[in-house]
Amino acid sequence: MSTTVTERAREKTYFAHAMAIVESEDVGPNTMVWAFAHIMRGARVGANCKIGDHAFIETGAVLGNNVTVKNGVAIWDRVIIEDNVFIGPNCALTNDPNPRAYIKKSGEALTATLIRENATLGANATIVCGVSVGRYAFVGAGAVVIRSVPDFALIVGNPGRQIGWMCFCAERLGLAASARAGSMVTCRHCGRLFAVTHKGLEILYEAHPPVEGVA
Repeated sequence: MSTTVTERAREKTYFAHAMAIVESEDVGPNTMVWAFAHIMRGARVGANCKIGDHAFIETGAVLGNNVTVKNGVAIWDRVIIEDNVFIGPNCALTNDPNPRAYIKKSGEALTATLIRENATLGANATIVCGVSVGRYAFVGAGAVVIRSVPDFALIVGNPGRQIGWMCFCAERLGLAASARAGSMVTCRHCGRLFAVTHKGLEILYEAHPPVEGVA
């Protein structure tokens, strides 16, 4: 016997505010969907996500686990958000580089965008479709990203440009954006050691062991 709408609602393991619209049947446990947010049928949202007021998640969009979507964010078809991503208020994601009101596109005619795990997209940032934002990358408020972003890169401005690097601990690293491959830096806040690679930064050591007598 098929599962009824009432039975599905009883099995629901996420929270949805009474003023939210959740049409998708693929929303993970412990996710919280706040007032006036809309998750369309066919969208996928992982576990432990937080979907803020007036957020919109379109059919075909994919969100991983522990994603924070702040108020006023729209996530469109062919946008993939990996685990632990933070998307600030009114961040704009896109899926069509040359839209016209009278030309309708869907599916493969749209352009994919990938936001890699643990990245941060600041308030009012714009992510032009067709790019990927690297792991732990940090896109500053109001930046306009028009090309792919390396892992751990710090991006600001319009058009977006890299001005440095951000640590796992969300503090800025003391390394120039132009540092050559093989250059290394240690975070003065958490002690992680990094090296520059062709993909951005790579963590070499999670943290140095504590030194006796040093606070």
